[in-house]
Amino acid sequence: MSRNRQARAPRAGTAGRSGRAEQVLDLDRYVPALITFIANKLSRSATVVYQKRFGVNVTEWRILSLLAIEPEISAARICHVIGFDKGPVSRTLAAMEERGLVSIRADRQDGRSHSISLTAKGYATHDQVIAVALERERRLLSCLSKPERETLIALLLRVHGNLDAVKGAGEIDDRA
Repeated sequence: MSRNRQARAPRAGTAGRSGRAEQVLDLDRYVPALITFIANKLSRSATVVYQKRFGVNVTEWRILSLLAIEPEISAARICHVIGFDKGPVSRTLAAMEERGLVSIRADRQDGRSHSISLTAKGYATHDQVIAVALERERRLLSCLSKPERETLIALLLRVHGNLDAVKGAGEIDDRA
């Protein structure tokens, strides 16, 4: 993937003189980059397929799939689960409502928030896309054995559960 095989150790006294960074990432071993690269490429190719075949982009698909799992949830819950900011989610939901994929109603218990659910058209779209999504996942993971897939899922869930560890990472003590 990358020509750089290991992070280069800083060289004292060379900063600013050689026009090169003191230390660089090994993109084949830097986990945040690997996760980002995989996610970006999967999202881009999924949007092409889903848009062409079903008229939805990957963000809309993520929302459709979450609403199929958790009907009648708030936009805040959607943002929390899929990790998007409120603005893009609100705009996507408005477009999905306009196209008849979701229904947005004032929450009965709290008039300030809204309850979002799939419409019949939303469920029908979900049911079409999910078959393609699962086939894409099957193909992606076909290079792994069943035990390797289970290990990958367990490790990803553990890393996902540890995301709070990087909050405020710009304040990390340099001695760490």
